[in-house]
Amino acid sequence: MLRIHHLGALTLGMAAAGLSLSAHSATEIAWWHAMGGELGNKVNEIAANFNESQDEYVVKPSFRGNYSETMTSAIAAFRANEAPAIVQIYEVGTATMMNAKGAIVPVHELMAESDQDFNPDAFLSAVTGYYTTSDGKMLSMPFNSSTPVVYVNRDIMAEAGVEEMPATWEGLGEALGTIVESGAAECGMTTTWPSWIQLENFSARHDIPFATEQNGFGGLDARLKINETAAVDHIQRLANWQEDGRFAYGGRFDEAAPSFYTGRCAMLMASSASLAGVRSNAEGFEFSVEPLPYSSEVIETPQNSIIGGASLWVLEGHSDKVYQGVAEFFDYLSSAEVQADWHQFSGYLPITQAAYDLGKEQGFYEANPGSAVAIEQMTGVTPTENSKGLRLGNMPQIRATIEEQLEKIFNGDVGVQEGLDEAVRRSNELLKRFQQANG
Repeated sequence: MLRIHHLGALTLGMAAAGLSLSAHSATEIAWWHAMGGELGNKVNEIAANFNESQDEYVVKPSFRGNYSETMTSAIAAFRANEAPAIVQIYEVGTATMMNAKGAIVPVHELMAESDQDFNPDAFLSAVTGYYTTSDGKMLSMPFNSSTPVVYVNRDIMAEAGVEEMPATWEGLGEALGTIVESGAAECGMTTTWPSWIQLENFSARHDIPFATEQNGFGGLDARLKINETAAVDHIQRLANWQEDGRFAYGGRFDEAAPSFYTGRCAMLMASSASLAGVRSNAEGFEFSVEPLPYSSEVIETPQNSIIGGASLWVLEGHSDKVYQGVAEFFDYLSSAEVQADWHQFSGYLPITQAAYDLGKEQGFYEANPGSAVAIEQMTGVTPTENSKGLRLGNMPQIRATIEEQLEKIFNGDVGVQEGLDEAVRRSNELLKRFQQANG
């Protein structure tokens, strides 16, 4: 696995500076990531534990800002021949990384050439599908994956006389109407990340295309379809519910969460990784975690939801020794013990079946009700072309474009069809530009 041809200038520079490494020194492996606060501390702990487990390699984590900043800095560093060996990239950056020709080392190649006992089938298919080729070869290592769920204020439900969380959107409409009409809550439900949850995941859950070409997995000529599927009816439903209080738009990102924390809204659709935040902030009432509803008018048995979060990409430009260390670190990172601990601490999904099984053996899910809902929602069915995930170029900009139009719809500035048509028109221009640049 000779990939040292990119290192010529760097090696000469080190020699000129009189720098040398002892043959017995541990090989350093730079890991750039976007995990701040307590999550960042946990990343440091994972690296430290790996470093203590052997004496050949030292993984050095480095916080580089939010997801966008981390990705931008890694690309700039690669162009300057100063790239880290490992970089954490959010899921919407997958297409960009795949098409960064000569920049990445696919994980399936890395593990095979490093003689690791690596079994891709050990990973949850709904997670790895996002990061694999069309023929199932893993490109990056899943790390922090989440999926949307529903957080429900059980006290408000009880006050309104609603006993169970409905499984369908149709039933949910009736339940939210009862809640608002009874005065138990001012607002029925709200949502964080509207594009991710109410369009990207709605489409996957109902086995309808978000875009053509298998949501981008089939080629760079993919174009959005959300203005001509059941997604239009769904956004119209939310717009109608906003008029009578069953739904309240709360912002493009996660600004809607406080409306649930304070009891203003009875339900919150948010990331499974928000569970710790809900536990900390939802004081004074009982809550439960429930699966995303589905429309019985669209599908009889719902598909899996799709993930958010990020994966770890390996960048070109390093020595065989560094890549051997990265492979051994990934083997350590994907072990059941490490993954179960990360999952249970962070609220992100376990990436392997073994980590999930270990959590069950440890009694974690019994002691923490709701923690398994996201996993069951993701693993209950086999992903389809429409529920495998998205692989669209310029996806961060596309999501921002969609959010802008959804905001206009929910503010009453444009109609649903008009807003989605504009979102698709502008998004398809972004897709065309990406195709031209990478085709």
